[in-house]
Amino acid sequence: MIDTTFLEGLNRFNLIVRKRVTSSYSGPRRSIAQGRGIIFKDHRIYAPGDDFRGIDWRVFARTDNLMIKNYEEEKNLVAHIIVDKSASMGFGKKFDYASMLGVGFAYLALKNNDKFQFSTFAEDLEVYQPKRGMSQLVSMIDYLNKIKQEGKTRILDIAQKYKRFIGSRALIIIISDFLMPIEEIREALYYFSGHEVRLIQVLDAMEKRPEMEGDFKLQDAESKENLRVYFSLKSRSDYTQRMDSHFTTLKHEAEVLGMDFFQISTDMSIFDAFYSVLR
Repeated sequence: MIDTTFLEGLNRFNLIVRKRVTSSYSGPRRSIAQGRGIIFKDHRIYAPGDDFRGIDWRVFARTDNLMIKNYEEEKNLVAHIIVDKSASMGFGKKFDYASMLGVGFAYLALKNNDKFQFSTFAEDLEVYQPKRGMSQLVSMIDYLNKIKQEGKTRILDIAQKYKRFIGSRALIIIISDFLMPIEEIREALYYFSGHEVRLIQVLDAMEKRPEMEGDFKLQDAESKENLRVYFSLKSRSDYTQRMDSHFTTLKHEAEVLGMDFFQISTDMSIFDAFYSVLR
């Protein structure tokens, strides 16, 4: 079950979190509409009938020309929050933790009076249309508490489908364990290029650094294939190196596309996780 008590605590991060999530991304998403907004665009020559209060007197002092300031109106940001609900996310507390992150980002968007669009994915995509108000957040939490983690992660198919839901430049937050082939992830990320993207990898502590030793029979959560393995000090070391290599490659692929990649462990405080992502 998703514990929402942490949401009130997020208010303590207003000076850091709220500014990072909203102000940092609203700037690039400006409409081309002319208006009396807060973003200065350019100047134009004063014409009879124009509001004289819009005259830039500093320009007049330098050039003797009456020039009017043009402004751009800002559009509210739509934050796209996409959470992996595949079977592998059912390991440990990964899905609940990922959901709490998604809920937290939605909450921060609402605090800034921005819209958010929330989605979950595995083999298919389930999308909630963006709207304002806490009712959307409550509905989202109720859905997440009832959802069953199942199916394989088809991130490439999902990226192709999701692209049509993105309009102008947006903030996209994808939360997953990203335990899938690098090639699929790389190709999928191209569909989100040109936007502000945060990729958050959520892993269970045991996945990062397994401490078990001996003979085990393991089952792949998504393919249901069984594998018998013997965990020794050497095999644990090999596994850790492969996981670290996967993380390093993912981070590199994201950076090449101008995206940010973060790895979060479920044994980390939810506040530390937000600080790590938003700092």
